Amino acid sequence: MGAKPRILIVGGYGAFGLRASERLAREADLDIVLAGRSLSRAKEAVAVLTPAAAARLSAVAIDATRPDVAALAALAPAIVVNASGPFQTQDFSLARAAIEIGAHYIDLADASRFVQALARDRELDGAARARGVLVVSGASTVPAISAAVIDNFEPAFARLTAVRYGISPGNSFDPGPATTASILGAVGRPFKALREGDWRTLHGWQGLSRHRFPTLGSRWMGHCDIPDLTLFPERWPALRTVDFRAGVEVTPFHLGLWALSWPARWRFLPRPERLASPLLAMKRRMTFLGTDTGGMFMELSGIAAAGTPKSLSWHLEAFNGHGPYIPTTPAVILARKLARGEVAATGAQACIGLVALDDIERELADLDIRFTLS
Repeated sequence: MGAKPRILIVGGYGAFGLRASERLAREADLDIVLAGRSLSRAKEAVAVLTPAAAARLSAVAIDATRPDVAALAALAPAIVVNASGPFQTQDFSLARAAIEIGAHYIDLADASRFVQALARDRELDGAARARGVLVVSGASTVPAISAAVIDNFEPAFARLTAVRYGISPGNSFDPGPATTASILGAVGRPFKALREGDWRTLHGWQGLSRHRFPTLGSRWMGHCDIPDLTLFPERWPALRTVDFRAGVEVTPFHLGLWALSWPARWRFLPRPERLASPLLAMKRRMTFLGTDTGGMFMELSGIAAAGTPKSLSWHLEAFNGHGPYIPTTPAVILARKLARGEVAATGAQACIGLVALDDIERELADLDIRFTLS
């Protein structure tokens, strides 16, 4: 028997990386290496996961922003998963290092500029093709799961013209300082989105609206910039509207972000991310508010084969604190498929069309996560 495929998970002890590591560690035919800037934290994560793991687990120290190519080559991973975040401040150093050593690369980015730039980087794409490896950005809730939902249901339409969707995590989830800073950095920031065939300027966390989930009830939502806003009209040219919103479960917290968006938009508050530490500390003191439940919805509309209007509504709802597994799921599925040699694609691209909705539902089947379609 040959050596087990090795998967290096950079940021493997973080909020999402640890969950990806946990899921992949169930596979006895894999060798999993958890990495990050802190070797002690990586070792602690290995100790936590080892009792239930079937895979071989180990830990190393690696900085995603300054990877040592020689050290990576010595590890000889078949696949590098970047779960380090936040991606708003990263470049493609780890992706380039993975290509250089002949390893596939997957990241969990949902940062609009990062995912779009990687998907359009011709130099990166050419280098990946030359080495015969796949480099994928956005193997997370967006654009991977949102694209999988569209791919699954688009055949029900003669012409799909609009997608309106959003995500609202439960308040029990602790985003950590880096994620909190990236959220705050987006408040009030302008971005373009397709609305009724026109590209309009929107601002982060404005556009207050409410969405009712089947079980979770109504939650506040606001405009948010994601890679889909540009990538989806390119993949599905008939789309005239791509409307994404994000929500915070606890009303005062969501309305607080909305309120901050105005001075940020007017540049009275040029660096709202500087408030990350005090606001996160406040949130942590108020974890008794809200729940451990979160949800995602997608509403698709267009024209049916008969020429009549058609729409459908898809919901995902997570309970018992299982919501944070969702953003890791596309990366876990894709890493497993690459390790088994089930993906022939090479080059650099966004995670669109690589993971099917059926794959996602199967991966989440053992968790308290429910899907509804109406």
